[in-house]
Amino acid sequence: MPSARRSEPPLPAKPFAAQRSLPRLFSIALLALLALAAWQWRNGPPVAASMLALLPKGAGDELVQQAEQRMQEPLNRDLLVLVGHPQRQQAIALVQRLGLQWQASQRFERVQWSLDSDLAVLRQQLRGNRLALLPAADRQLLIKQPEIFIQQRSAQLFDTFAGFSLLPPEQDWLGLGTRAQQALNPNSRIQADLGSGALLLEEPGMTWALLRVRTLGSAFDMQAPPAIATSVAAARAEVTAAGGQLLAAGGVLYAAAGQAKATREVSWIGSIAILGTLLLLLLAFRRPRVLVSLLPIGIALIAGCTACVLVFGQINVLTLVLGASLIGVAADYPQHYLSKSWGSSEWTSWGALRATLPGLTLSLGTNLVGYLALAFTPFPALTQIALFSAAGLIGAYLCSVCLLPAWLNGLRLRPPPSLLGFSSALLILRARLLGRVGSLPLLALLLLFCAGGLWQLHTQNDIRQWLGQEPQLLAEAKRIAELTGQQPTSQFFLVRARDEAQLLERQAALAQRLDQTVAAGQLRGYRALSQLVAADSQHQPLRDALQRLPQHWQPLLAMGIPAAALQAELNQLTNAPQPSLEQALAGPLGEAWRPLWLGSHAEGVAGLVSLQGQADSALLHSLGADLPGVQLVDRLGELNGLFSATQLSAAQLKLVASAAILLLLCIPFGLAGALRVVCLPLLAALAALAGLGWLGQPLTLFSLFGLLLITAIGVDYAILMRENIGGAAVSLLGTLLSALTSWLSFGLLLISDTPAIANFGLAISLGLLFCFILAPWAGTREPQAKAVPA
Repeated sequence: MPSARRSEPPLPAKPFAAQRSLPRLFSIALLALLALAAWQWRNGPPVAASMLALLPKGAGDELVQQAEQRMQEPLNRDLLVLVGHPQRQQAIALVQRLGLQWQASQRFERVQWSLDSDLAVLRQQLRGNRLALLPAADRQLLIKQPEIFIQQRSAQLFDTFAGFSLLPPEQDWLGLGTRAQQALNPNSRIQADLGSGALLLEEPGMTWALLRVRTLGSAFDMQAPPAIATSVAAARAEVTAAGGQLLAAGGVLYAAAGQAKATREVSWIGSIAILGTLLLLLLAFRRPRVLVSLLPIGIALIAGCTACVLVFGQINVLTLVLGASLIGVAADYPQHYLSKSWGSSEWTSWGALRATLPGLTLSLGTNLVGYLALAFTPFPALTQIALFSAAGLIGAYLCSVCLLPAWLNGLRLRPPPSLLGFSSALLILRARLLGRVGSLPLLALLLLFCAGGLWQLHTQNDIRQWLGQEPQLLAEAKRIAELTGQQPTSQFFLVRARDEAQLLERQAALAQRLDQTVAAGQLRGYRALSQLVAADSQHQPLRDALQRLPQHWQPLLAMGIPAAALQAELNQLTNAPQPSLEQALAGPLGEAWRPLWLGSHAEGVAGLVSLQGQADSALLHSLGADLPGVQLVDRLGELNGLFSATQLSAAQLKLVASAAILLLLCIPFGLAGALRVVCLPLLAALAALAGLGWLGQPLTLFSLFGLLLITAIGVDYAILMRENIGGAAVSLLGTLLSALTSWLSFGLLLISDTPAIANFGLAISLGLLFCFILAPWAGTREPQAKAVPA
């Protein structure tokens, strides 16, 4: 079959007006860009590892933001380690050795493997505050059923296995201190070893020693997490060699795993995409010199990184992973004019650029519209990706227009005619199909495919799509929660009041409802300031009950406890002054409650109620709905709700972006041609959605944003076919090369372990497939091939 280059003679060569000045100007701009990038990286890579930093800021005032930061800090910086061994003393020795090693490393702000508080001070505060520390259930028992309260205390004094108590019996005859001590760590099985001070958990056949660590900085910088993860791995190997086990949980380990995963994915995706593009260029053009057309890829990545650091101060690893997919789009620009070598017997770089420059510029415009549409979402992640991609595309375009033609000047391309023959064969096959079936039946079949897929499509929006799953870390965190009874969560209540007294009253009212929820098994536990200092309204009934207690303490007298000792303790309890919240927090017993106190603000005071274990958001909302000053802060629930709400705005953005592209294309193609060019990628996006449904994949926020890009990238293919430079076969071949380079990058996102990224790559890959299939319909009914200038 005769090729397009023989059927269409080239136009006379015309000099490109700025072909001398453009390379010089671009070289100067490139040097400036490289200098700026070098200055930005002068103190190391300005890369952020926290995926959570790319989420929208929570709704609420400054106090809510302060509360979120306070609650998030231990989740990010604390590391909890359990060292287990069948022999109790060996477990203590192992945790002591590990604690001393980590303390000497100066990598941590705090390393605690033993009870580091003064026991005398602890006993003094517990004895003085035991009435205020008495849990609500014990308080009600003492008020309503004092005889049962005394009977339980009598049984406890006889029980040698009742557990460790800080206060000896002679300082706590009535047992209020023992009950208060047990309430300090509800659901906790941790006990202190009096000999070593080690914090231990006992289970059949195993003793676990607890090690608490706080890192010096955030878990999401780029240096500390990998080093700490290495230390944990080395400690695990040492403990295992000694016949023990080691469990660890903390945000720093998730950060280290995320960094390693992101680094691996950036390397794999980038390397494979570049290598695949390189081989594709060599196969298509068989000239090593065409490999300089990979330069726009490097310029795109440098420009994108530099722009993000310039605007945001740093660039996130998620942006780098998704930005690696820009390789395929950036490689498209040189192929706009390289592929025209099949349509001209005397192809020259500047001549081909002059012929394809309008389409190349339109492609840039439509791509920018698609990417910049992401910037108008409430997600900083997509705003950063939009800036990275827009800056990268502009850099790639300028390199392809200003510099590459000069470097390719004088190159004589003789691409293999077999590829053009393959393209022509595809067009012949399409023409035969249309001749037998027609376009309308094929359109009806495609719409039927779309309807069936959309019927099966389901939505899924969850913050866990950002982070992915780390099975070993999740399993260890779950095991530690089972052993310790502690499972911190990002859900909490913010309580505001005019003063400390009102704050404690409001927290006590909330605590009554939380107690019922815990008893029903819907919540693991909670911690409130009202547990440390009782509200004023709870004191008088308790003091009255104490005054009536002597008529019920006969079982204690029968045990030989002197009545004078019991009366002396009773007098001490009723006459002891109630400690203030500040005083209680200052003592060693208040350490766990200090983060819950936000102090004074313009409208009064504020405190937090932290929760243990993830609970149903609707249930928690109902608990605090009618309590004055009580506000649930549920970041996870808020984000999941925002994910769902943003789907509608994503659809609106797609329509706005399509309208903008339509207006842009009306200039060269007119309204009818522009409608044809824009409708095809919209139909491809619809088919991609249906493809997700047929494959059983969910529709997520990220897949919707991927469809935004399909509109922009797919328009590029339709423009190539519409311009018809060199003939339909040449245009289709150029479209195929562009699609292949895009698939090499976006398709590789499917191997990502992060669900959001993999879903993004799948949506775009499906869309690009349908864009290529539908692109020939963008041409005119009787295509008139435009010749390629020499």
